[in-house]
Amino acid sequence: MTVIDKNEIGGTACIITGGLLDTIHAKTTHGLLRESKRFDITGIIDHQFAGQSLNQFVTEASADIGIYATVASLMEQQPSKPRYAIIGMATKGGVLPESLYPVIKEALSHGLHIVNGLHQPLAEIEELQALAVKNHAIIYDIRKPKSFDQLHFWNGQIQEVDCLKIGILGTDCSTGKRTTSRLLTNLLNEQGIKTEMIYTGQTGWMQGTKHGFIFDATPNDFIPGEIEYAITQCWKAEKPEVIIVEGQASLLNPGGPCGSEFIISGKLDAVILQHHPIREKYNNLERLPDKIPSPEVDIQIMKLMGTEVLAITMNTKNMDEEQIAAHGKKLNQHTNLPVFNPLSSDLKDLAQLVSKKLKRQVSV
Repeated sequence: MTVIDKNEIGGTACIITGGLLDTIHAKTTHGLLRESKRFDITGIIDHQFAGQSLNQFVTEASADIGIYATVASLMEQQPSKPRYAIIGMATKGGVLPESLYPVIKEALSHGLHIVNGLHQPLAEIEELQALAVKNHAIIYDIRKPKSFDQLHFWNGQIQEVDCLKIGILGTDCSTGKRTTSRLLTNLLNEQGIKTEMIYTGQTGWMQGTKHGFIFDATPNDFIPGEIEYAITQCWKAEKPEVIIVEGQASLLNPGGPCGSEFIISGKLDAVILQHHPIREKYNNLERLPDKIPSPEVDIQIMKLMGTEVLAITMNTKNMDEEQIAAHGKKLNQHTNLPVFNPLSSDLKDLAQLVSKKLKRQVSV
């Protein structure tokens, strides 16, 4: 079994999206195309959208990278082959469907290392591992739990962290929390406020974020400790003025009610709440009667936890300009909080809110 040295993984890569490039299931791909310090993305492998412009599917992509039907077609049109093939989409149950076996096998046959963020460990699939060995390739299953000796219980060392800690939490999963975290982190640094981001999902690690852990690959008993450890290690190593913590799922999603762990275990000083106004039911739980409540409910719960909500950020997927404006105004009126659209509006006012919060905390 291959032992992953995360510091050694990185370089040129193509991304496999399996016909899902235009969906929320390809959010890992979308994030990597917007920014990645770990991988240099050279192409997308998607049989359904081959030959089309990437800008049709991904807003704010760093470049209009080519979309190819197969690994072979990518290699025919590029001067050198990529080093890695990244599985850039989520699948039902986190399992690799048999329909994707051929493209994974093709990548391995060309000697490309596989970077797998699915829950299912691909190195444990005999035919794929055999093909990897034959072609001197490695399958990196990055969502596997850490070994026991690398895990941490919560012990209170978070009290030592002397900087502003802000969580980007959401009213559901897959609302764009990581994207907002990264955009805000970058902007604060541009403004001279030293800021670090804590990643909590596989995409954040793939983008090259230095500090964090993969939340849903962590045994439940250790999640509070891993939140604390990531933040405290970041503080000790970097001494930032602000730490932005990427949240997961939400406070009230019955399939992932984990937002409170970030607030309590991470001792967050404030929260920015990400919301998708036209999404009525929880992602992947649409068949159930549970509905996403108004953000006002989350705000009240967070207030009871002793954490201030600074602003609301909107996910505007499948919304036109008129809807964006109307929902933004409505959210502002109902919550009395400023509302921002991270992918299309200027976030300088949001950064200013963080700066004011920082100054207030320093003066206390």
